[in-house]
Amino acid sequence: AHMLLIDALLPLNQSEEFKNMFFVVIQLGAIMAVVVTFWKRLWPFGYGEMPGMEKKKCYVKKEIFTMWFKVVVACIPGVAITLLFDDYVEAHLQTPYIIGAALAFYGLVLILVEQSRKNKLPRIESVDDLSFKDAFLIGLFQCLSIIPGTSRSASTIIGALAIGINRTTAAEFTFFLAVPVMAGLSFIKILKFGFDFTSTEIAVLLVGCAIAFLVSMVVLRALMNYVKKHDYKIFGYYRILIGIAVILYFALA
Repeated sequence: AHMLLIDALLPLNQSEEFKNMFFVVIQLGAIMAVVVTFWKRLWPFGYGEMPGMEKKKCYVKKEIFTMWFKVVVACIPGVAITLLFDDYVEAHLQTPYIIGAALAFYGLVLILVEQSRKNKLPRIESVDDLSFKDAFLIGLFQCLSIIPGTSRSASTIIGALAIGINRTTAAEFTFFLAVPVMAGLSFIKILKFGFDFTSTEIAVLLVGCAIAFLVSMVVLRALMNYVKKHDYKIFGYYRILIGIAVILYFALA
């Protein structure tokens, strides 16, 4: 949503087809930041001594493999929705008014969900405690993000909080879920665009991914530290203010 709004204010001097692909693919930089930040939580193989073994050997971390299966389950609803409606969304819903309305509306939803959790203990304290049913429910909430301005992270965090997951775990699972989701969406966008890039387009993509990676490395660490001690309401208020500002700006422009 932020990138679409920036392009509306400061248009990127490229074709619409390239921009539709670019705004998704540069998020691979953010995904690489997730992988780097959470590498030990994401890589399912280890090397060392295990009980009953005389020599160091490679071994599988079963809990991480199980976590990835949960991620796959959570991806299923979003993949189905994207394949069915992505073209329609690109053609009809990527407007400043829809983006602004979605920003404000889901900001309000985030605040209300946080308020409803007040004085309640979370049901789930870690990603390992998530059931496959929980993962699928979060995946259903993620389907909301097909509407521009909703935000994939906002929809999954709202869903996770609503079903009783604590704030840190909600953020972690959202980031883990982003890895295959954004990789898959990027592949789909590149397929639609074709692999015939000009040298300028390649340079724009590489610079965009690099900036997304560097910014995300800082933001990820700051966010994880923040949600350990605070709720998400501030992000809800931010979304409402930005959403209203967007609608007013384009209404008066």
